[in-house]
Amino acid sequence: MNDPKNNIQESDKSQTNNAQKKHKTSTKWRDWQENISLIAIALGLAFLIRTFIAEPRLIPSESMYPTLHIGDRLVVEKISYHFQSPKNGDIVVFRTPPTLERRGYDQNQAFIKRVIATPGQTISVIKGKVYINNKPIPEDYIAEPANQPFSPVEVPTDQLFVMGDNRNDSNDSRYWGFLPSDNIIGRAKFRFWPLDRIGLI
Repeated sequence: MNDPKNNIQESDKSQTNNAQKKHKTSTKWRDWQENISLIAIALGLAFLIRTFIAEPRLIPSESMYPTLHIGDRLVVEKISYHFQSPKNGDIVVFRTPPTLERRGYDQNQAFIKRVIATPGQTISVIKGKVYINNKPIPEDYIAEPANQPFSPVEVPTDQLFVMGDNRNDSNDSRYWGFLPSDNIIGRAKFRFWPLDRIGLI
């Protein structure tokens, strides 16, 4: 004969086991929810930072040599130009200008060049030397002087004149015209790779 006490004990054990299983399942589900929430928050923050604050960029060409080398990785900050205009000497990353779009370049392609002249300034190149408003500017960052002259032009409102530091191997404003300020993505601010050249630009 079955002992009623044993039946009660077995029933209690069964209920306890069921409760423990439910608790474990509930705990696992809460853990999953927390992990999913954390991942969603991290992705959201990454998207916001990349869209509005800063983003990494890889240098694919030698147009900015010797300042930047192929394979350099940079942080491009996007905040400062909301409060101030680009200045002479700034290194800017920008979307494809309209002239190059018409020549078949991808509109989402990114370029990097140095700002040489800003609105209202007159830019010219004479015997390899860059002149702003008829005055030569010091350029200790270039690979070599430009091997072609460039006739004086005045930079229009909301436009920039940009050039690569590798003057004789750079597709820049000398060939496709002025850069609309609206095309600027941000300013190259910091190199984080390679490690032996890490630092502010």
